[in-house]
Amino acid sequence: MKEPVRFSNLDREKTIQKVSEEAFDLVVIGGGITGGGIALDAASRGMKVVLLEKGDFASGTSSKSTKLIHGGLRYLKQFDFWLVKEVGSERAIVHKLAPHLVLPEKMLLPLIEGGSYGKWLTSIGLKVYDILAQVTGDDKRQMLEKKEALKLEPLLPKKILNGAGYYAEYRTDDSRLTVENIKTSLQYGAQALNYTKVVDFIYENETVAGVKVKDEASGEEFSIKSKYVISAAGPWVDELRSVNNSKKGKRLHLTKGVHLVFPREKLPVKQSVYFDIPDGRMMFAIPRGKITYVGTTDTNFNLDKDNVKTDLADAIYLISAVNNMFPNINLEMEDIISSWAGLRPLIHEEGKSASELSRKDEIFTSDTGLVSIAGGKLTGYRKMAERVVNRIVKKMEEDYGINIPEGTTDKIPLCGSDFKKFKHVKKYIDEVFNRIKEDGFTEYDAWYLVTNYGKQADIILENYAALRNQDVYLRMIRAEVQFSIAHEMALNPMDFFIRRTGRLYFDIDSIRNYMEPVLEEFKKAYGYSNDQILAFKESLLKELDSHSNFSLERD
Repeated sequence: MKEPVRFSNLDREKTIQKVSEEAFDLVVIGGGITGGGIALDAASRGMKVVLLEKGDFASGTSSKSTKLIHGGLRYLKQFDFWLVKEVGSERAIVHKLAPHLVLPEKMLLPLIEGGSYGKWLTSIGLKVYDILAQVTGDDKRQMLEKKEALKLEPLLPKKILNGAGYYAEYRTDDSRLTVENIKTSLQYGAQALNYTKVVDFIYENETVAGVKVKDEASGEEFSIKSKYVISAAGPWVDELRSVNNSKKGKRLHLTKGVHLVFPREKLPVKQSVYFDIPDGRMMFAIPRGKITYVGTTDTNFNLDKDNVKTDLADAIYLISAVNNMFPNINLEMEDIISSWAGLRPLIHEEGKSASELSRKDEIFTSDTGLVSIAGGKLTGYRKMAERVVNRIVKKMEEDYGINIPEGTTDKIPLCGSDFKKFKHVKKYIDEVFNRIKEDGFTEYDAWYLVTNYGKQADIILENYAALRNQDVYLRMIRAEVQFSIAHEMALNPMDFFIRRTGRLYFDIDSIRNYMEPVLEEFKKAYGYSNDQILAFKESLLKELDSHSNFSLERD
């Protein structure tokens, strides 16, 4: 594994000075998974790239997905064979690039009386799915009888269960996948800044030639010159097109997806299930470490894109759906320990409902040369990036006679990985556990470190060894914070607790238990004032409440 490049907001002034003084081939707007993929694709071809994100990396859609790298089985019902083929093939590639972060996850599809999927059509559909997605070996689909399905998942409804389909998917942490793509792009010379908002464009001969940027941390403004600009701003793509006076072409259609998190003991599914909702939609129940999460909703959204929340109606809908499918489970509102809500930036199509809209991506080029990309799925991020960079490459050849090689991101391991296969990940988890078990850590703790950081766990363990706190978990979380400040651009505790570690969703109690020492680490690193630390604490408490409290009073 290559040593991760230093990537820290402690160097922020130096980085801003560098990007404002140099000229770039490409500015990428948007630090989500698409922007991160574009930065890596372009930089690895030798282009000079800078990526800008108005908030924290992955703070929008790219930390709010179902966290699956999956083949889009449901798009077979829409006869969207091209999409199934592409994202199905991409699953295997992304798993190969980061097997510690993209983990094999068998999915159970219960066949119930009156459900969306019948036995015969499911068998044919999963077979087509295997062919399109080029599934091989043990990952090929199986059709299970009722008894076999109940053995895999005893919580399924015995009275109406007719059997099940059993097929392969992959699970990930979307925000970590984003950050690792960005960090990998740095190894090819890219620059990246979070908390930098593009407020306008620079023009030469009525063509975009750079961007004007506001540093959200200091309030100062600066400019970056560039041959080309790509907007991968997700739900904010239309706003940037408006700033650019680009009103032609299609527009976005935003839909909201919501997930609820429960303690594992409250929803003790043994494995992931993709199941029917009475209104004809489908949803997931996915066990992950200490918790099980369920989702998702698919409703139109027209409110504040910077403040997307789970509301009471969302929570009631999802709880009702779970209780309907698992008759021996009786979830209640007070069982919710966390949640997340995010937006899907889909391409608007007249007359289609939220759930009917295509998940394909599209590229728009304005009269001034601004290139925008929107739509698509987490799973297809790498191909989306390749397509839009190919368009820039063609322009560079036409405009400047510069020949740029083809993309090779299907062969570039992501930061943290030098694992050839998933079995090597499991072996490394065992190694890490053997190193920390004498201090009282569990197998879950080793699994957490490796599936978040891969081989970078070695750096965190070095930090841990250098600390002298008596509480080993306190030492470990301090070691994590130090790593995320030095190597992952974490500027505040929200970056750490939400995007770098997913603790707000997957281990919410750890925030309550270790909020103070994490605040101390940020104060020590950045010299924040007592007032700033108090403001961070209030923000964290607000995040805890908004993600876990769904009382009538709040709504």
